Amino acid sequence: MSLQKVALILGSGPNVGRHISRAFAAKGYKVALASRSFKKEDNETGLTHFQADLSDPESVPQLFAKVQQDLGAPSVVVYNGQYKGIGTQFSGAYTLPDAQDPFSIHLNNFVKDLNVNTTSVFVAIKEALASFAKLPASASKTFIFTGNAMNTDLIVLPLTGAGAGKAASAHLIHAASVAFYYADERKEDGTPVYREISGEAHATHYLKLTEDEEQGPWQQTFVRGQGYKSF
Repeated sequence: MSLQKVALILGSGPNVGRHISRAFAAKGYKVALASRSFKKEDNETGLTHFQADLSDPESVPQLFAKVQQDLGAPSVVVYNGQYKGIGTQFSGAYTLPDAQDPFSIHLNNFVKDLNVNTTSVFVAIKEALASFAKLPASASKTFIFTGNAMNTDLIVLPLTGAGAGKAASAHLIHAASVAFYYADERKEDGTPVYREISGEAHATHYLKLTEDEEQGPWQQTFVRGQGYKSF
């Protein structure tokens, strides 16, 4: 009897999160969607909602335990966490500082953003590794962090806190020893997509990373319709 495949999506946003969850469900995965609140759009066959607040890192181990109890050990973990922001087209948590002073963010907001962008990522990596250790060698054992260009470039917008978190999480992914990826969608010329994020392109590329037998570059810069492209 084949092992039931389980994918855990932390952060079920209306763009990337929703496209990813539907793509994995279509491939036969049981999909665990983790977010602060349930959305009626996520009430679909193959999707199970779990309550989680990624601004509280201590809630992450409880989430993994609940998913394992209800669905089984995840073989794919996608971290797509969000806290707040300008709109739904930007992945990650961020508080806007004064445009003239990138360090004007209040400490409490910086800590909350960092919890979503990095601290909970660190805990999720630890929990994912523990989950992967319980799975057979044939399992995918893939962890993907939805990133952007801020780990290598300064974005025009004043996103000090978000940039610090993305850069720190990129280091964590780089340090991982299994199929861990930092995914960063770009335009064809290598510039950031900013708010023109394609949830469909993320879903397609994430599935490919999960199904590839060989480990690819940890930093996955990819272009819609083309896949991985090094810049």
